[in-house]
Amino acid sequence: MNDLINEPDASRLIFGLRDTGYNFRTASADIIDNSIAANADEIHVRVSMAADGRKFVYFGDDGDGMNEADVHNALRYGAPVRESLASLGKFGLGLKTASSSVCRRFTVISRKDATEPLAKLAWDLDHVEETGEWEMLREPVEPHEKEAWDELCGETGTLVVWSKCDRLLSKNYDEPGGTKEQGAIKRLRTGLKDHLGTIYHRFLDTSDARVRNVIITVDDEAVLPWNPFFTEKSEQVLASAQQVIEVASDDGESAGAATIKAWILPNSNTLSDEEKAKARITNRGQGFYIYREGRLINAGGWLGVFGSHGTFEPHMSLLRIEFDFGHELDEAFYVDVKKSRILFDPAIEEYLNSLLRNSRREAENRYRRKEKEAAIKAVLSHTSSNVSIAETPGTKKPKVEEADVETQTAIVSNAMGQRIQIRKPVQNNVDPESISVAAVDNITTGELWVPGFRSAGTDGHVPGVEINRHHDFYQKVYLRAGSGGYAVQGMDLLLWAFAVAEIEYSNDEMAPIFTDIREIVSSNLRKLLRTVPMPGEADLSEVDSEFEED
Repeated sequence: MNDLINEPDASRLIFGLRDTGYNFRTASADIIDNSIAANADEIHVRVSMAADGRKFVYFGDDGDGMNEADVHNALRYGAPVRESLASLGKFGLGLKTASSSVCRRFTVISRKDATEPLAKLAWDLDHVEETGEWEMLREPVEPHEKEAWDELCGETGTLVVWSKCDRLLSKNYDEPGGTKEQGAIKRLRTGLKDHLGTIYHRFLDTSDARVRNVIITVDDEAVLPWNPFFTEKSEQVLASAQQVIEVASDDGESAGAATIKAWILPNSNTLSDEEKAKARITNRGQGFYIYREGRLINAGGWLGVFGSHGTFEPHMSLLRIEFDFGHELDEAFYVDVKKSRILFDPAIEEYLNSLLRNSRREAENRYRRKEKEAAIKAVLSHTSSNVSIAETPGTKKPKVEEADVETQTAIVSNAMGQRIQIRKPVQNNVDPESISVAAVDNITTGELWVPGFRSAGTDGHVPGVEINRHHDFYQKVYLRAGSGGYAVQGMDLLLWAFAVAEIEYSNDEMAPIFTDIREIVSSNLRKLLRTVPMPGEADLSEVDSEFEED
């Protein structure tokens, strides 16, 4: 007897392997991987619940199928290596660990020839616990299994049955099989369809020639493909020469090549409701979409490539990276047992950081550009500020003797003397409700505010202030304060007071100094607000609704 052989405890290990990080959706995808590897054209999933709350999940396909010996090998923990290394299966563990993560009993029924009887074997975790042995069960095909085979499989193929599903749902219900639990099962089906439509979108899309097509259904409803790159309206921004990444092995030899594309999606502000539903632009949707042999194994996130900058930042929400590799690079990318995660070598991280820098910058620019356009379109009321100024007597301000709209000059009497000529914007025929304060689009100097002379007609001009609607302070601070009312009025009055004070103390000597002050203040505000995000749709909708109430 060899005392160096130390076999694992069957019960402890088989139960321990239940906790390898699967959930119902990822576990289901692992079973479907096996069906695709077996050349199935159709794969059907059925989630059912008996009246007493017992739950079953069936996976049926019309693939190559297996004989009794093949089924025995497939159910071995650490099954033999597949003949095709390009198979979606990899470690020989997925069927077992995925199934046991959801249920305490899983059964495989299969045949590879229509003339052969069905071969059936099962793992029952309770049986392993009772016997302490790695012993499977060989039992006759039950009526519900035969019915599922006839409905879900072909002449050849495989049926996987999950029963004793103690982890199918995240909670236990007081009324097993009742209305609440039925609702939870319904939500489970919907979530599974969405997940499979994403993971296998290339296989499901009949127009995608990169992989062979399959049909997948969940409870007789077709799973529809969802392409995360919304190629109808997105732009791919990497040049052809940048789209191939040669990967070296540890000995310096070529291990193979990966391909990469950088897609910048259109801003949601430009999309219809139908297009928004199709693009699914969210903060969590940005980042790497990693494909192994055409199957999506990672959906979103930056995988540590950009360090602290690789988090989910709103201004990166339009950028999605399509990254493809084959089985020959499994070791280079450290593919995990669930085929749901990879790790980039530091050298590849550094290369990707450099390669995608311009793509990230362009995605940010487009995100912010559309935000600015939305902010510019937002309507903010300054009426209360104008009313307050008009109704407040005794404010110190210059006397406007005359103003000329053609020369954009005015003659004023102020604290610096009589009949001083000042060159400032002169506006005729303005809205009486914006006589003192107005937000405008025509300030091209970059300043937040500009003093001016304004009249509801062609004479009787008064000192006023024009506020730059394109300045970051207006877009990021003013618009967010829009629903507050008094906050906007307070900022309006402050800028009006600055503008009137400038006119009151302006002459040929002081005017350039005041201009420099406005330029410095405006520039500093832009720098200080650089990292402050633009207001979202909710902020802008509050602004518009407040204006409508006014």
